[in-house]
Amino acid sequence: MGSPQKVDEVTGVQRKWKKIAYGGMQPGYDDNYTDESFLEDMVMNANVVRRDTLTVMRDSVAVAQYICIVAVVASVWTYSLKAQLDENLLLMMDAVLLALGFSVLLLTAGRISVSLLCQYALKVAFFVSGLYVLAPIYQTLTMSISSDSIWALTVFLLIIHLFLHDYVGSTIKSPTTLDLNPHLLQNSCTLTNNISLNASIVSSVLIASRLPSRLLVFAVMLFSLELFLFSPLITLSIKQYSVKLYLCFSGLLVLITLGLIFPLHRLVFVLFVGLILFIVIACPYWLIKAQEYKFEIKGPWDEAKLCFDITE
Repeated sequence: MGSPQKVDEVTGVQRKWKKIAYGGMQPGYDDNYTDESFLEDMVMNANVVRRDTLTVMRDSVAVAQYICIVAVVASVWTYSLKAQLDENLLLMMDAVLLALGFSVLLLTAGRISVSLLCQYALKVAFFVSGLYVLAPIYQTLTMSISSDSIWALTVFLLIIHLFLHDYVGSTIKSPTTLDLNPHLLQNSCTLTNNISLNASIVSSVLIASRLPSRLLVFAVMLFSLELFLFSPLITLSIKQYSVKLYLCFSGLLVLITLGLIFPLHRLVFVLFVGLILFIVIACPYWLIKAQEYKFEIKGPWDEAKLCFDITE
């Protein structure tokens, strides 16, 4: 820092320093010279978003909710592998889940038409019939692979699925959603979403290959894909329809998950309760406290940002 004006040694005229981004070195001043006005345009924490604890806790429900969905699927896998779940009962559960999901989509669609009903019914029919035809192939797909490798690979794929899953939206879009906003289809078809979805499908196939009967393979695959593929769409539809209903649904899902885990293993039950509390309570509090130490400065030294879309 120095005096804002200097005398030109040649002409003897006082030259005033100007703040020029790309004007080169000014005569009479060093290249790194700045005067007292340099920090006048500095702005601190201009883009910092202030969050409240309740809002962050409500947003974290989506993560806890989907972890519960994966835990429900894993619990059904465990009960099926231990021969503690009848295949007929599981088929009834699949039918009930399909009916409930179908009803939720229709009630939250905003408009109901015969063409929409036929479109849903046709897609569900193709989906169920395809699984039934492929069930014998799934059952014998990994006969030459050891069970330990299957369990390890399944856990690894589920971790990848949870890590890359889209907790904000849904990979599967309803026809009405696409009609209202066609760009959602393009936004949902990302590499990470597809990897996450395929990881969940492969893990379901690996578990199904260890089941004793073809009908149980079909029932388990149908149950797994109903939750992995369609539950994000259902929960997103509920959330867009009513946030209070979405929170109530999430609480009920947590209770169902805990009820399935408790008979299996007490330690896993305690760890799962701790995980849910950590996600819903500890992590939002941690984020709010970390916001107090966030410090961002902006000024004329930052690179220029375009105020228009260069793709237009």
